[in-house]
Amino acid sequence: MRRHAPALALALAALAAPGPAAAYMVYVSNEKGNTVTVIDSETLEVVDTFDAGQRPRGITISPDGTELYVCASDDDTVRVFDPKTYEQLHTLPSGPDPELFVLHPSGNPLYIANEDDNIVTVVDVKTHQVLAEVPVGVEPEGMGVSPDGAFVVNTSETTNMAHFIDTKTYEIVENVLVDQRPRFAQFTDDGKWLYVSAEIGGTVSVIDPASAEIVKKISFEVPGVVPEALQPVGVRVTKDGSKVFVALGPSNRVAVVDGETHEVLDYLLTGQRVWQLAFTPDEKLLFATNGNTNDVSVIDVEEMKVIKSIPVGQQPWGVVVAPE
Repeated sequence: MRRHAPALALALAALAAPGPAAAYMVYVSNEKGNTVTVIDSETLEVVDTFDAGQRPRGITISPDGTELYVCASDDDTVRVFDPKTYEQLHTLPSGPDPELFVLHPSGNPLYIANEDDNIVTVVDVKTHQVLAEVPVGVEPEGMGVSPDGAFVVNTSETTNMAHFIDTKTYEIVENVLVDQRPRFAQFTDDGKWLYVSAEIGGTVSVIDPASAEIVKKISFEVPGVVPEALQPVGVRVTKDGSKVFVALGPSNRVAVVDGETHEVLDYLLTGQRVWQLAFTPDEKLLFATNGNTNDVSVIDVEEMKVIKSIPVGQQPWGVVVAPE
């Protein structure tokens, strides 16, 4: 038995040793390049690029990771791809000029903002049928869904409102007036807060979904950056709600906000015109698209610092990471 002890010890040590960091595929829609760039989250290198239709913007993935959805805005459709082969599986009816969308937590249906038609289109991703068309404010863009799937929230850029839509009746049940040009809506995982960014207003409204009331407005200030350049767009929140990350557009910064006090903790310098954000499932990394420098900034979430810039396609807009 002694002769085998070193080999056994080595085997046990190998089993006990921590494995490599989980690798996830990151998908970036390039608005002017008409492509999607694929990045490996472990190597932080581009592994592929594929055609995605005309003016791809909003991008998301099914909970099981089998379908990648892309808003092909100038094609007036949602293109659905196999995330592994990049082959187009089919399209979904979207209404005119789809810009952003969100999936129900169950993975079906898909709620799509139609900027030119002032409606939210609800589509069954299995039958490919339109379930409803919900009239909302002028220039709808942001789409968020509550963790329990009871409400979907649309933000209308010109009406300056967040519309709460009942997902069973497809009726608007609340309208919340926010600051000018709201672009994004994001719930916390526990459903306690809803964050709505206002690009021109320069704020993020913290809304209590239970009362549909604004409890605080987060504002931003960076020395040497003019206030009109601080334009909040994409918002992402850690699963525990402790940190909120806000892309600040042409200020070239991502703000880090305390999820309890809603005070700004730090500003992280990124590429130019930082737009949308996406975590890896383990929340170790956050990817930020930079539309004017054609790259993606990689943020170490724990360290709260940018660790790499990855060149992608022309004018990157949206980003999503495959699930575990």
